[in-house]
Amino acid sequence: MRKKIEVIPAKQIKELRGLEPTAKTRVCAYCRVSTDNEDQLSSLEAQIKFYSSLIANNPAWEFVGIYADEGISGTNTKKRAEFNKMIDDCMAGKIDMIMTKSISRFARNTLDCLQYVRQLKEKNIAVFFEKENINTLDGRGDLLISIMSSLAQEESSNLSKITRMGIVYRFQEGKVFVNHKWFLGYTKDENGNLVIVPEQAEVVRRIYREFLEGKSAISIIKGLEKDGIKNGAGRTKWHDSNIYQILKNEKYTGDALLQKSYTVDFLTKKRVRNDGYVPKYYVENSHEGIITKEEFSAVQTEFARRNNLRGYSKTGKSEFSSKYPFSGKLYCSNCGAKFNRQMWGVGKLKKPVWICVNHKMNGDKACPQKAMIERQLERAFVRAMNKVIGGKDAFMEKLMDNIYESLDAIEHEFTQEQINDRLAELQQEIMSLVRLNAKTGLDTGAYDNEYSQLTAEIERFRGLRQKLLDEEAKK
Repeated sequence: MRKKIEVIPAKQIKELRGLEPTAKTRVCAYCRVSTDNEDQLSSLEAQIKFYSSLIANNPAWEFVGIYADEGISGTNTKKRAEFNKMIDDCMAGKIDMIMTKSISRFARNTLDCLQYVRQLKEKNIAVFFEKENINTLDGRGDLLISIMSSLAQEESSNLSKITRMGIVYRFQEGKVFVNHKWFLGYTKDENGNLVIVPEQAEVVRRIYREFLEGKSAISIIKGLEKDGIKNGAGRTKWHDSNIYQILKNEKYTGDALLQKSYTVDFLTKKRVRNDGYVPKYYVENSHEGIITKEEFSAVQTEFARRNNLRGYSKTGKSEFSSKYPFSGKLYCSNCGAKFNRQMWGVGKLKKPVWICVNHKMNGDKACPQKAMIERQLERAFVRAMNKVIGGKDAFMEKLMDNIYESLDAIEHEFTQEQINDRLAELQQEIMSLVRLNAKTGLDTGAYDNEYSQLTAEIERFRGLRQKLLDEEAKK
């Protein structure tokens, strides 16, 4: 018996989608520029006008609309709002074809380009690249798109390298770039230079002052929020990260450390902390400072002190707190570890106690010191203070005798000029140490030890200077 073969014609795409065969093809256009400068925006307007006219004047097409992104990189699609909206509309069955100027406008990432093209192709949605004259529903589309998008990706890589070279050159020239919109205390003048905003500068000085007075970040935040003071983002809600960023930002001294982070992948735009993988650039006196270098140094010293107060914890982390009067002030007489406050008991019987963290974490073998009830500590402190106050004259006399005794051997070794010169040298040594740590990341223990020695010597020479001034005043 002879075989009989009948060809069943393929349905039109419109029929497959449940549309009338005579229905118009629903067409949109996607436009994008990579920067937000005036020339590029004019180009975007021209693209929108061109495609709006082209689609509207084709009788076989129904104009769906224009999707346009401005000033956004094409290397990935995560932050391209209009692009993502267009893809969602395609998946919802609202679009039959997308028109765009070129593959580089659609995506400069080969993987993204192929991913979206194939996703749309599964829905029988065409993408037409005008410059390359490629229709993705054409059989040769995948090969051509792979080649052209790879070229576009390489172009983006080269552009990224050129841009990077320009940035590094500006770093080498000492040009400081700061997003002043989020930088509390500063704005920019018509020439692009950082200038101080007086009322914001007072907030910065307040934060530094209160931190040096012993307040924790949480305590500082409570005061700022109570007074309705806004942070760099213009919000009255503060976070401890806001405080730490201000206290550790050398730019408030008028100096600037450049390239603290860098981009590791031009496609993902991922930035990581620069721990020495690429050069850093420290620019002194790049702009007017809000606080002095001495204040900044004092704050970094206080950070080191508070870090040293952190004891044992299961996570290896703890935070400095000034919530309680004894915080950071109690140390074990047996092992030297600090005391932490905690609540003991059940329900209404709970009471605050202070316990050696070494004993708490490691038991009696490490330290036999038992917990001390807070109320007993308070009473002991009051008795000690009353004793000091009651015999304050004798106490102060003995204290001063001890101080003068320790200084007698050296008090006549230096003139006022020599002391001032030495103080200036020590201050320079501290700033050099701070910059070296910022650039290279010194060992924490070594850095803290060196910093403590320098600050101790500064305090000693300041005492000598004051004593000489007092002696001269008496003459």
